Amino acid sequence: MLGTILLILLILLLIGAFPAWPYSRSWGYAPSGTLGLIVVILVVLLVMGQI
Repeated sequence: MLGTILLILLILLLIGAFPAWPYSRSWGYAPSGTLGLIVVILVVLLVMGQI
């Protein structure tokens, strides 16, 4: 249950970190890339049954 809530929260953060505003375009994909990596690790852990 906690893993599912954490996954949903991280997906929302990933969508929020997408550089869509003019001031954040210079950031590149670093914020969303980092959150994407965390989401992938969390999904792998969920599939393996570790969480």
